[in-house]
Amino acid sequence: MIRQFPVSAFSIFIMTFILVTTARADIYVGIAGPLSGSALTTGEQQEVGVQAAIDHLNETGGVLGQEIISISMDDACEPRQAKAVARQLVNEGVVFVAGHLCSGCSLAASKIYEDAGILMISPASTNPKVTDEGGPNIFRVIGRDDQQGKIAGNFLAEKHGEANIAIIHDGEAYGRGLAEFTKAQLNKKGVKELLFAKYTRDQKDYQSIVDQMVENRIDVFYAGGYEADIGIILRQVKKVLPDIKLVSGDALASPSFQLYAGEAGVGTYFTFAPDMRLNPEAEEVVATIREEYGFEPEGYTLFGYGAVQAWAQAVEQANSLDLKDVIKVLNSGTFDTVMGKIGFDDKGDVTGISSFVWNVFKKHGYVPVQ
Repeated sequence: MIRQFPVSAFSIFIMTFILVTTARADIYVGIAGPLSGSALTTGEQQEVGVQAAIDHLNETGGVLGQEIISISMDDACEPRQAKAVARQLVNEGVVFVAGHLCSGCSLAASKIYEDAGILMISPASTNPKVTDEGGPNIFRVIGRDDQQGKIAGNFLAEKHGEANIAIIHDGEAYGRGLAEFTKAQLNKKGVKELLFAKYTRDQKDYQSIVDQMVENRIDVFYAGGYEADIGIILRQVKKVLPDIKLVSGDALASPSFQLYAGEAGVGTYFTFAPDMRLNPEAEEVVATIREEYGFEPEGYTLFGYGAVQAWAQAVEQANSLDLKDVIKVLNSGTFDTVMGKIGFDDKGDVTGISSFVWNVFKKHGYVPVQ
């Protein structure tokens, strides 16, 4: 006698089987970054780079023979929202998060990922605390602000040591940290800034900080923060101090800076990692992103791509998605990426690439300083 399931029980059985087998056939990856707000442009760079890498992996069989499904979420570069995004990605069952972009968001979300057993590789978070205080599951493929601040402090001391210098920041983990590291190195070189001040992010008008710079007759100012705020501040202050010069950090690697700054942005110096578009290893990917996605892979685009490559190769080498197995490979191996051959130290900081170089804005974008 053949036992028959009641229709309802049989339906539940089949649906459960389908859901389980489908889950086993897919690998879920999170993309976490600002897709709204003042850091939108850099968030789009990260998202396009990560998604392109996932698409290209899927075209060649995915990872461990499984298709990769991406889940992109907007943290708006806000730590509180980043925590909500992290919890949602945990609920979605991701095994890896490419992000977050903003340092404050990475700091806010990293413990949630650690507790859930999820790997995080940031393409852009430069605050040292991200890896210094993050768990063994936290990595990044870009340099650190203590490196960046040292370079900026030296530059200000050597090129503008006799000038009236201001250092301003937005009070956030990235901007404040970058400003403090720059100040420390400048002071170490025997030069004291006339003004060290905070402004508030995402304002339409920055007259208060502009007035402070005018009062102190500032010749050059270093700004730690994000591109939209800094662009507006520069445009405003140049109306009353037309010869003032701006020096800043890697967040300016975005076309939106000049949209906000306008002509005032020409001549701005900022530190960023070497232009990965110039790497021979990136040539084919750069052409593909331009052609297939209609997107110029500048800024953090290829860092997002490289983060996915490192994760995928570590999973393949470990022959496992288990977090401990993947971490072991990441901490000991090397990975062929659009950024060149990279690895990671025991903190999770990237090795194998130069930290930061100088760039300058011309009329139609930025170029490396020769």
